[in-house]
Amino acid sequence: MRCDLVIFDNDGVLVDSEPISNRLLAALLTELGHPTSYEDSIRDYMGSAMHRIHDLVLERTGQRLPDDFDDVFHARVFAAFERELQPVPGVSGVLEKLAADGVPYCVASSGSHARIRVGHRTTGLDRWFGDERIFSSEDVGRGKPAPDLFLHAAERMGVAPERCLVVEDSPLGVQAAVAAGMAVYGFTAMTPPAKLAAADELFATMGELADLLI
Repeated sequence: MRCDLVIFDNDGVLVDSEPISNRLLAALLTELGHPTSYEDSIRDYMGSAMHRIHDLVLERTGQRLPDDFDDVFHARVFAAFERELQPVPGVSGVLEKLAADGVPYCVASSGSHARIRVGHRTTGLDRWFGDERIFSSEDVGRGKPAPDLFLHAAERMGVAPERCLVVEDSPLGVQAAVAAGMAVYGFTAMTPPAKLAAADELFATMGELADLLI
């Protein structure tokens, strides 16, 4: 598909962070008296902004998470990223292709700016993403599945929503892209294809994505 802007999700699309962060999230919630398995975390929270975790726990239990929950979680995640995090296999080749073809791109993530930058610095992807290409749910106040973040990224990059292509790996992200009026390709490496059925195309490897972007 030819487009004027490719908008990448970050976690699970650019950096292979979902196994790390969901393992740590499940452990922390369980420590705090909210028993959560890794599989539960993937199902309920993958692709979510932090406020959604707070909202779901409150809705289900009537209890609020501690005020320092975000700080504790991010400290654990950042430390693990620096030890373990890798780029998603093949994503550098996709970025090289976009740069060579002169196709603008950016990242729009439910994660914080700090989380995005730690991940990119650790994996070497920071050379592809200057500050002008990084957008976070922190910028808009509402995370996915609301379309706000993708619309904000498109506006800042100067591209109409209908000329944007979003690359996502979570059902929440696909919902947000559809709500924003953008085309969306779903990455099925960690998510069953049926859960990304609303996407325009599905792909299982970054090599397949590169072919779709021709």
